[in-house]
Amino acid sequence: MPLPKPPARKAAQLTPADFESQAAPKGGKRGLKRAAAAEAEPALLDLRNDAAEAAAPPLEVTPPVAAAPSAQPESPNTKAAPRPRKPRSTGPAKLFVLDTNVLMHDPMSLFRFDEHDIYLPMITLEELDGHKKGMSEVSRNVRQVSRDLDALAGGPDAAKLDPAEGIALAKTGHKEALGKLFFQTQLLETRLPQGLPQGKADNQILGVVQSLREQQPQREVVLVSKDINMRIKARALGLAAEDYFNDKTLDDVDLLYTGVLQLPPDFWERHGKTMESWQQGGHTFYRISGPLVPALLVNQFVYLETPGAAPLYARVTEITGKSAVLKTLKEYTHQKNAVWGVTARNREQNFALNLLMDPECDFLTLTGTAGTGKTLMTLAAGLSQVLDDRRYSEIIVTRVTVPVGEDIGFLPGTEEEKMGPWMGALDDNLEVLARSDSSAGEWGRAATNELVRSKIRIKSLNFMRGRTFLNKYVIIDEAQNLTPKQMKTLITRAGPGTKIVCLGNLAQIDTPYLTEGSSGLTYAVDRFKGWPHSGHVMLARGERSRLADFASEVL
Repeated sequence: MPLPKPPARKAAQLTPADFESQAAPKGGKRGLKRAAAAEAEPALLDLRNDAAEAAAPPLEVTPPVAAAPSAQPESPNTKAAPRPRKPRSTGPAKLFVLDTNVLMHDPMSLFRFDEHDIYLPMITLEELDGHKKGMSEVSRNVRQVSRDLDALAGGPDAAKLDPAEGIALAKTGHKEALGKLFFQTQLLETRLPQGLPQGKADNQILGVVQSLREQQPQREVVLVSKDINMRIKARALGLAAEDYFNDKTLDDVDLLYTGVLQLPPDFWERHGKTMESWQQGGHTFYRISGPLVPALLVNQFVYLETPGAAPLYARVTEITGKSAVLKTLKEYTHQKNAVWGVTARNREQNFALNLLMDPECDFLTLTGTAGTGKTLMTLAAGLSQVLDDRRYSEIIVTRVTVPVGEDIGFLPGTEEEKMGPWMGALDDNLEVLARSDSSAGEWGRAATNELVRSKIRIKSLNFMRGRTFLNKYVIIDEAQNLTPKQMKTLITRAGPGTKIVCLGNLAQIDTPYLTEGSSGLTYAVDRFKGWPHSGHVMLARGERSRLADFASEVL
């Protein structure tokens, strides 16, 4: 795209206040001078929009339960200021009574409460003991909690420890945990309503919380539980109860990074005078400098659609200091650039195909509602790079086997045969891709279908630990049902030459105790943003059918 004519008059300079919600604050004298100028001079232009707000780091919300250090990585082009710690209360430390499901959900939750104390009822230890056997994720978490408790309560000075005085949580090297751990060592008198069954574990924990509040009126006693009904019962009894917030990457999923940023209408006028441009390899590159740069991330897509002018679709390829390099995209909307017969139908699909076909992009996440084309585009790009380009040896597809309704029981056959019923989406998309070749005839399509099937391997998540994928194209479907720990386990399987694509819809989470803010997909998107070899696109518009689009809006 040729550069437009330079503006007739000099563009007004923006103040940092315009990008206060997008750029990380900078320290030093220069930052102080700019801040003073921002107060003295009103903002001349507001470049904030919906896409920019989604790309901006979320505002910090202090949850009732102490949160872990920020999961937001600093921008590659600016040195982010350290996240301010939550001010410590001057009064006595709170006493958090942990429900068993909190420890099962996050085995490191013992050390996530800053200066506050932890209390474990004896019934919680009994429930932990009952869930320690097995190979599930919950059993592994329980065994890790047991090892941590043994390290805290044991050691050379175990005989000198007084359970009534508490055990320092920082004893095992977790310096961020400044509180103490207390075990229930005596029977507490409970005064719960007579209608509640006294033998139920939840009611015994509620009785412990009520007794602790009566014994220690000078401090706040709070029950922490992932069970909604448990918290409702506690509040009905007048007891303080909170959810466990530390597992949440974002407090509001609307603040999740979208990977797309809309440029302001006067982008050319404000950046055209200092802009450099050149052409290389069929692409046009623009080097820009200005107030927009701090809001950009590497591999973020930017676009400008102005009526009466040619649109700009580009990707941020480099950020150096106060300048950024934009690279125009390959148009996959044309049939001549079709990927295995598939063309992009909208702007976001074109962005996604540019990342899917980029050999330098090792990790890619695609989110969106049903019918946005996530699986079809990913599978088409995989087949093109496996069979045509010979870039990868084969395609590996896996997903979480969480049923929507009742479980149908055990499935017969081998690993791939057992995973067959869970891969209906894969079969549907393969059928669409096979029909796209109309010139080959029925025998040609059958041969192509057999060749395609031979290059696709279906694997179960249960057997991923310890594996290494070399030169593979890995598709993780329904990734919104993964926990952050499971996501880490899968991504670290990648060997040299492997590309991993995660697909998911954050509005369709079926895993218990997992929310949009605590999903492993949200965790991966937030941690990988800005890395030069990763990308993310949030697909906005469905292309399945008019019926599916209308149903997603009204149902």
